[in-house]
Amino acid sequence: MQLDALNEFAFEDSDHQPRVYGHDGAVVIELHGEIDLLAYQQMAPLLDPITGGTATTVVIDLTRTTFFDCSGVTLLVRAHRRTTARGARLSVVCTHHLTLRVLRLTGLTPVLSPVPSLEEALERAPEKD
Repeated sequence: MQLDALNEFAFEDSDHQPRVYGHDGAVVIELHGEIDLLAYQQMAPLLDPITGGTATTVVIDLTRTTFFDCSGVTLLVRAHRRTTARGARLSVVCTHHLTLRVLRLTGLTPVLSPVPSLEEALERAPEKD
């Protein structure tokens, strides 16, 4: 799916609308605001074409999130399964201590390996051809 085609996904609160862009061969998805059940319902249709697409690296950037519950965990697990099922890599950028705690308590820290910056997530990306 082309990044331009993602404009069809509208969010009522533009301050919390995800930002999707290409960077160094990866697709970066910046999530903003609260990641709860409502956000999950809005974001899953946005993430599915990206995580099931052709990008070899997908980065989900959580540095601008203010709340993260089990719906956010479900969103990340779904994205991880979809990217790894097609041989791609998912990286998660996160610095918020409560979100990191949720990932640690759910046992997802070793699976998702969150990093503190986009640069570090891109360094872990597979080599580009």
